[in-house]
Amino acid sequence: MKRNIRSLELDKILSLLAEETACEDAAELARTLEPSSSLKEVKRLLADTFEAHGMMARFGSPSFSGLRNVTASLRRAEAGGLLTMGELLRVAGVLRTLRGIVEWRARSEGVKTVLDWRFDALMPNKYLEDRINTSIISEEEMASEASPELASIRRKIRNASARAREQLDKMIRSPMYQKYLQDPIVTMRGGRFVVPVKAECRGDVPGLVHDTSSSGATVFVEPMAVVEANNEIRVLLSKEQAEIERILAELSAEAGGFASGIVSSYEAAVQLNLIFAKANLGYKMKATVPEVNDEGKIELKRARHPLIAKEKVVPTDIQLGLDFDTLVITGPNTGGKTVSIKTIGLMTLMAMCGLLLPVADGSRVSVFGKVLSDIGDEQSIEQSLSTFSAHMTNIIRILSETDSSSLVLLDELGAGTDPVEGAALATAILEALRRRGARIASTTHYAELKAYALQTEGVENGCCEFDVATLKPTYRLLIGVPGRSNAFAISLRLGMEEAIVERARELVSSENTRFEDIVQSLEESRQRLESERAQAEEQKLAARRANEEAAHKLEQLEEQAEKEMEQARQRASELISRTRAQVDSMLNEVEELRKKQNKLLTAEQKAKLKSGMKRLEEEADPIRRRRQEEGEYILPRPLRAGDTVLIYDINKKASVLEVPPDGKGPVLVQAGIIRMRVPQENLRLSEPEKEKKDPRARSRNVTKQLSSAGRGAMEIDLRGQMVEEGILNVDRFLDSASMAGVHQVTIIHGKGTGRLRAAVQAHLRHHPMVKSFRLGAYGEGEAGVTVVELK
Repeated sequence: MKRNIRSLELDKILSLLAEETACEDAAELARTLEPSSSLKEVKRLLADTFEAHGMMARFGSPSFSGLRNVTASLRRAEAGGLLTMGELLRVAGVLRTLRGIVEWRARSEGVKTVLDWRFDALMPNKYLEDRINTSIISEEEMASEASPELASIRRKIRNASARAREQLDKMIRSPMYQKYLQDPIVTMRGGRFVVPVKAECRGDVPGLVHDTSSSGATVFVEPMAVVEANNEIRVLLSKEQAEIERILAELSAEAGGFASGIVSSYEAAVQLNLIFAKANLGYKMKATVPEVNDEGKIELKRARHPLIAKEKVVPTDIQLGLDFDTLVITGPNTGGKTVSIKTIGLMTLMAMCGLLLPVADGSRVSVFGKVLSDIGDEQSIEQSLSTFSAHMTNIIRILSETDSSSLVLLDELGAGTDPVEGAALATAILEALRRRGARIASTTHYAELKAYALQTEGVENGCCEFDVATLKPTYRLLIGVPGRSNAFAISLRLGMEEAIVERARELVSSENTRFEDIVQSLEESRQRLESERAQAEEQKLAARRANEEAAHKLEQLEEQAEKEMEQARQRASELISRTRAQVDSMLNEVEELRKKQNKLLTAEQKAKLKSGMKRLEEEADPIRRRRQEEGEYILPRPLRAGDTVLIYDINKKASVLEVPPDGKGPVLVQAGIIRMRVPQENLRLSEPEKEKKDPRARSRNVTKQLSSAGRGAMEIDLRGQMVEEGILNVDRFLDSASMAGVHQVTIIHGKGTGRLRAAVQAHLRHHPMVKSFRLGAYGEGEAGVTVVELK
């Protein structure tokens, strides 16, 4: 199997996979990955990779940096061994990485995946991680916070060192000793404080000699005054080392107690690292997950060989095992034949390893028990084998191993010997392999194999397209079309004498010539059809774009028309609202005049009434037209006192006060505080429940009211309303009063807390229609009303 893996270059893909891992153990797993022949196992591997691929797209990739194999150290600690500070730090690093992976998964909670059981196998240990990190600073230094005893010892060492240095500093600053010293400095030798003394003055500085300079001119003397302090420091240093070893033993014992959990978590993290490495490699290859079967069906759509540079690789479509079990690929050298069969084998092996494939969606591959190949030059000088002998040796091995679950890939079958014998042998080998039930893809130059593929059911020709005009291959695999060697055409293009080429044509057998002519005719027909299909596709795309543009323009026109209709509706609504306000104002004025019992109207009032009636008639025209379009309305039942009705032509709700005894004729209704008689055909019956649910009816009923006959001015009652609602009704009321030509109005807000009064008066101060305002006088309502004078 390893021989076939190398010939199909799966080992190079696995090396690329190893580069995507974060630890050596995961990289080694990647390099030694072997294809699985179990359909269930392959589906599971692909599902794991695809799930990781999706999680990376949504949440990014988890970090596996810091994973190190600490199994040996942990097992030694478990057996009672002492770990070094470096080993403990590596254990803490593994625990930190495990905790990071678990936290990454926690950020994506709520999304169930097939990898959850692997994440659940991770057991971070925050206690041990923090214990090690707070105790050990580096591989050579233990933190003083590791234990109170270590902190106390180090404090004593610092104090003793300070005393010793203080005594030595006094000595080197003393005029008595300065003449004996080589340099006025304090240094250390063997862990003890010393001073550099001139060799000739050795007897003048009492103390112990610990070292001599390389030149012999300087001796390093420990003065007797600091011997005791240095001895104390040495004792403390021994205690410090003993305490450090005690702490390491304690940490090692704790790590050993958690050894099994950490080792199993590490192994699960290595497996996750390998899965996410597969997903990351899939991202770089722009790969997808294929459909997998065990029926020998291969269909690769726009497959790209992953080891060819992205800017050079040509996507190709390959089929095998669907309508035929054997594919014979022909064509000139360097045309891409070998790459085609390598692509088949490599894609199959990659899928069997759980790797995503650089193919288009909808591709499918099969799981095979064996993938056998004879590709490349197998000439062996050591074994005294020629190229033909080496190929035959390999093919004999393949024949002995092939069964119905095998994929066999043969490059240049039968080459390296007499063409006639080679072609016959190649045909016999293909027949033998087919009898064993294998799926076969083979490349060849033999015309006999082309004819064999044309004449044999289950065997299909294929060729790698070659452009004779440019002498360059297109690397497109064409299934169903036999290829041509194009030797004569290539020779002519390269400058060979035409006479030589023509003589060569004469020497070719007539059967072969006719076959090549048929192949050429088929190729020309195919290219012509390809061109026509490309043109038809372009025209189809152009038509589709034109349809999309037309649909887009139609949509824009419809949107524009809708906007214009909406604007027209808004303008009409505003016009109707203004007209209704004017009608209400005129009706209020008429009622006011009636209450004042003023039978003689002034000329100005008559003109206003005449103008208002004209506007009413203009308003009624579209209403009459709408009534005609809707048809005659019939009351569902006779009207009764207390019914709520809609005055149709002015779109105003009213209550029925009085109905004629015979049920015919005008009905007395009250709209707000206005009473009027309205013909029954101009009334629409409304249900009281619906009226209660309509918030607009309440708003209309409370916004405009008429004062008693003695006031001679309009007034509005805001009592019981919220501030915002009251301000809105005041604006509407002032607009109506201004359009009606009224110069003084009264706003009833009540006394209460005074909040509504203050809000109304604050609003009136900045109102453009208000000239002045005041509180009501005695008899007008006093502080409960505001009298407003309009401009």
